[in-house]
Amino acid sequence: MNTIAEILSQELGQKLEYIENVIALMDEGNTIPFIARYRKEMHGAMDDTTLRNLETRLTYLRNLQTRRDEVKKAIEAQGKLTDELSAAIDGAATQAEVEDLYRPYKQKRRTRGSVAREKGLEPLAQAIFAQDGSDPAQLAAAYIDPEKGVETVEDALAGASDIIAEDLSDDAQIRKDLRALVNRRGVLICKAEDPEKDSVYRLYYDFSTPVSRLQGHQILAMNRGEKEEFLKLTVSLPGNEGAALVCRRALKPGATVSAFVRSAAEDAYERLIFPSVQREIRNELTDMAGQGAIHNFALNLKPLLMQPPVKGFVTMGLDPGYRNGCKVAVVDRTGKVLDTAVVYPTFSQRKKEEAIELLGRLMRRHGVKHIAIGNGTASRETEAMTVELLKGFPEASYMIVNEAGASVYSASLLAAEEFPDFDVNLRSAVSIARRLQDPLAELVKIDPKAIGVGQYQHDCPQKELDAALGGVVEDCVNAVGVDLNTASQSLLKQVAGLTAATAKNIVAYREENGAFTSRAQVKKVPKLGPKAFEQCAGFLRVPESKEILDNTGVHPESYKAAYQLLELCGYTKRDIPGNLADLEQRMEIAGVASLAKACGVGEPTLLDIAKELGKPGRDPRDELPAPILRKDVLEIKDLKPGMVLTGTVRNVIDFGVFVDIGVHQDGLVHISQVANRRLRHPSEAVQVGDVVKVAVLEVDEKRHRIGLTMKGVPAEA
Repeated sequence: MNTIAEILSQELGQKLEYIENVIALMDEGNTIPFIARYRKEMHGAMDDTTLRNLETRLTYLRNLQTRRDEVKKAIEAQGKLTDELSAAIDGAATQAEVEDLYRPYKQKRRTRGSVAREKGLEPLAQAIFAQDGSDPAQLAAAYIDPEKGVETVEDALAGASDIIAEDLSDDAQIRKDLRALVNRRGVLICKAEDPEKDSVYRLYYDFSTPVSRLQGHQILAMNRGEKEEFLKLTVSLPGNEGAALVCRRALKPGATVSAFVRSAAEDAYERLIFPSVQREIRNELTDMAGQGAIHNFALNLKPLLMQPPVKGFVTMGLDPGYRNGCKVAVVDRTGKVLDTAVVYPTFSQRKKEEAIELLGRLMRRHGVKHIAIGNGTASRETEAMTVELLKGFPEASYMIVNEAGASVYSASLLAAEEFPDFDVNLRSAVSIARRLQDPLAELVKIDPKAIGVGQYQHDCPQKELDAALGGVVEDCVNAVGVDLNTASQSLLKQVAGLTAATAKNIVAYREENGAFTSRAQVKKVPKLGPKAFEQCAGFLRVPESKEILDNTGVHPESYKAAYQLLELCGYTKRDIPGNLADLEQRMEIAGVASLAKACGVGEPTLLDIAKELGKPGRDPRDELPAPILRKDVLEIKDLKPGMVLTGTVRNVIDFGVFVDIGVHQDGLVHISQVANRRLRHPSEAVQVGDVVKVAVLEVDEKRHRIGLTMKGVPAEA
């Protein structure tokens, strides 16, 4: 049997040595971001996604091995563990296969088969199942025992049939083969509980599709419809294939007693095996759909968190609303609140004019350059008002910001601690403004599930969803790096090696002792030990430090190597960062391999050091396309088929892509319209935050639906 490391090596296509190194690093308590960034030589520069997949599979395989050991121990306690069975359990590749092998040895609740065994009919069942030519009725006559409840031959035969059926239902090979058959040939049939009752599930009122072709979003939608009692689902096999499979396993060709065993086998299939396998298949489909939804959510979350910030400008956040008005917050370039207000532009024309006048005063007073508008209720009217407002401010612009989760944040304890004197709604306006300035720093304050780029996330395994999304947030924060002197507790606790407690201690230390003047100073923070410092140091930035490397992604353990590199290439510390333009060229001349050896680091680490030396304090998000800032508004009635527009991808789901084209309603690019090639998933072509060119296909103004296409639309259109 292959070791866990060997299995992972085969699955991930990575060298066994690298897999073993990563497992050892994880077992030593190293974090994924630290391993990915600072131990590249040990794992061949796997990225964080691959490392997290490795971690997930490692956990599964270790749990599988634990379960194998538990099952073998339980069977051995019964004195029934053979070498053959032990080998089969060790060779089982999934938890389901292990449970199938354990099934005959489990303590069962009282069944028809167990009742028959209590009546002493197991020898009869074994004799009949031997199919040696004996007449079942003659064999049964010897088992008539009124005291045990076996009054007649028919009673004995019925009991024997129940025992044979139960034994067949416990046959691991039958269950494995039947599962494979259902996955290959089965059909999921969905019907309405009440066809006359309308619901959002009407698409599935008379729906059937092969199990092998089911899409994740279909499975989760039908599951929810079934839970809400609008739908009923069944899995079926065409013809008699399932029963035939069980019979082939049970029958001895040519045996004269096969008719009795066939009947027992068919009963086993109909009454025991297929209902159980159907449940297992449904569970497997749900698990598959859930994992797909989690993967899709994580895929969308990463580019959303990594959206380029609009830095260095005073920004106004508008949280639209009808009854309670539009909440306003002005924040400075660092996100500090300068002013707040509430206006009522939807109440009347006079109120709208008053709102424009007040907002204009705030813009002039504080030098507002950008306006962030939440995309919720009354967003359309607020956007129209903003366009009128900006006629008097030609240098300013606005952007519609996805406000998903803003209300969750504003009502949280964190928001109450941050803004104890602010109304809940005003906190939302602050959050919306900051989302434009630095999406990552603001969105880390919110449960990722509330950010709104998932699909059926409430139907997924919540523990696994939280782990996956938490990993994405952690990877994004560490990829960007965190300013030790300005980062919030929410941001700091996502740094590798830090916890909520140590993040809180950093903020408290900063407030008591003033700004940090070096990375090394963070060692003085209570409860932040050597291991935590090793993990977090490279991801913390201290722009105020006299040590320029403290504002780079170079880890303190590599400072000596960084300065050796400079010296070997003819530079000094004073040349950082402005005079290193030809560093790469000098490294090529000297030879990267020989430089790495001289500096005492691996080649991947040396290349990372060189990259950081040229751009201290760099933000990888600045290299991405800038977000679209607008000055005018487009309405759905203005759209015509054939119009080509620039938009921002807001969500990528199984069946298509939602794009913000500057209209209150996002347009849908169906998966068939995303590219000129066939896609298994839209994420193969686009991701959240992409700026794309689209053409209008159709507009349904009444239903607020916009159909778009990306096919044949030139990028420079």
